[in-house]
Amino acid sequence: MTTINEPKDAERLARTIMSDIALYNQDEIRKSIKNDSLFEDLKDQLEEGKRLYDSRVDPEMPKRWVPYNRAIVDVLVKQFGNIDSDIW
Repeated sequence: MTTINEPKDAERLARTIMSDIALYNQDEIRKSIKNDSLFEDLKDQLEEGKRLYDSRVDPEMPKRWVPYNRAIVDVLVKQFGNIDSDIW
């Protein structure tokens, strides 16, 4: 398996991971955003995604965690922005 060392490729991987998490956890995400407990409730899924990302992205790539963290917001959170929550 080839190690990712380009930011655009790391971004694509991160967005894919977050898309999968969002797809398989829609109800949990909705409930968690409403209750402002997203990171606690999806801790296991996010850690699993982080391990996968970490295993594929070159540890020497500058700012290697930026794409993963951005994907959490862009893919996992923003699409549920219509949910009534105190976090908005």
